[in-house]
This record gives sequence, C-alpha cells and structure tokens, in this order.
Amino acid sequence: MGQIMINGLMNGFVYALVAVGLTLTWGVMDIVNFAHGEMLLWGMYAAFWIWSLLSIDPILSLPIVILLIFILGVLMYFLVIKRVLNAPPLTALLATFGLSMVLKNLTQFFWTANYRNITNPLVGSDSIQIGELFIRKDYIVAAVGSLLLTFVVIWFVNKTKTGVAIKATSMNKSAAKLMGINTSKIFAITFGLSGACVGAAAALMSSFTPIYPEACALYSTLAFVIVALGGFGNIKGALFAGLLIGLAEAVGGYLIGTSFKYLVVFVIYLVAIQIRPKGLFGW
Repeated sequence: MGQIMINGLMNGFVYALVAVGLTLTWGVMDIVNFAHGEMLLWGMYAAFWIWSLLSIDPILSLPIVILLIFILGVLMYFLVIKRVLNAPPLTALLATFGLSMVLKNLTQFFWTANYRNITNPLVGSDSIQIGELFIRKDYIVAAVGSLLLTFVVIWFVNKTKTGVAIKATSMNKSAAKLMGINTSKIFAITFGLSGACVGAAAALMSSFTPIYPEACALYSTLAFVIVALGGFGNIKGALFAGLLIGLAEAVGGYLIGTSFKYLVVFVIYLVAIQIRPKGLFGW
C-alpha cells in the first residue's frame, strides 16, 4: 500500500500544478476556461518539438516552454477572453469551449493524430529504492518540480506587487479599478500565468507521457474537479486537493481495479461538495 500511495502523491503534485493555473483564471476572472487542457497539450508539443528539432531535453527547455505557453495565454486573453468578460456567463463559457476545439483541431491539423514520445530523456525511467519503496526518477523530478513551482506561484501572488494586484482584482474588480489597478492588464497576466503553470507541467510530464491530440483530456477534467474541491481561486486548496485526488486515484485503482479508479475520485468530490459547496478551502 505504501508504494501505491507514493505513486498517487507523485501524480497528485503534477495534478496540483495543472489545477493551479485553472484556479487562477476561475478565481480572479470568474472564467471557466475549457481550453485549459489544450494549453497543456500545446505545452507538451512545444517540449516535444524543441527536443526533436533542437535536441534540448524537456527539463532544460522548461523555461522556454513556460514562456511560450505564457504568451499563448496572453494572446488567448486579448483575442477572445477580453471580448466576452462582461458578456453573460454562458457566452464566456462557450467562447472558451470554442477555443478548446480550435486548439485541439489545430493540433491534429499540424501534427496529425500520431503518438509521439520523447526517447532517452535526461532523467530516465529507472527507479531508486527508498526502504521497500521504488520510485521512478522521472516521476520524482516531475513531482518535485511541480511542488516547487506551485510554491513559486504562491510566493508570487502573496509577496509581489503584481500578485497583490491579482488578489485585489479577484476580491473586487470595481474597487481595484478605483485604486488605480489596470484590471485588463492584470487579467492578461493572470491568463498568461495560468498558461505558464500548464506549460511547466507539460514540460515535466512530456518525457514519460505519450503526446497526441487527446493526451490531456483527463488532466483537464481532473483539474476542474481539483479546483472545485479545493475552493475557487484558492491556490493552496488546489495543492491539497490535487494530492487528495492523486491518492484517491491510486488507492481506488488498487482496491477496486484500475477500470474504476475514477469512480472513487468523483464519489469523493460529490460527497465533499455536499458538505462544503464552496470547496474544502473556500469561503
């Protein structure tokens, strides 16, 4: 069971980083970004093509992928999201759904539906032994990297001037405007930061995850569950909920079979929101 739980925690840290990006846009802008999974997908393709064309390992290309998907997020905001911010909620929701379809179909148009893999990565899939536990090196790097980057986002939001402006805008957009905060600029940064989070997760995952147009559908679904479970806009909540979902997935697969492991995940989610409708850390 210890081995199963360790594997669940490794996945949970990556899930949390993906969910942190989603909780930023959801909490700050009140936008449900259905294109979040496709941003992750484009990050994985970016890591793959940098490796394929320039022979740069995904671990080393991490800053480049973060920057590229940050720019993608900012472009998505100015080209689409900004125009529907004040529209009815359903309009904004359908706009992001349309974005997800565009990005997914562009992925298939440019790079086909073929599976792609990064071979001979800098950090291989061999395991290290800690007591009776065996942990793959690439999983350790992905988990530790995800945790560190989640803490970097928490520090940025809580300790920097821009981060404080993001928090102020999330609490009351009108009051933030009156205090001289350029909310449009803050929204663009927030969407870009959301992209940076999934770009980082994509680079960390790409060395051991097959890359194809549907590769990130599951991560997108789990990110929505984690955000709702942890509390909308709560980054620490996303971290703890990500770990909880990772453990539930692993233990559920061990106890009742891998085909039904997500049954456990969604049962936990449904029970939790009955008790805490705003999430475990919501207010």
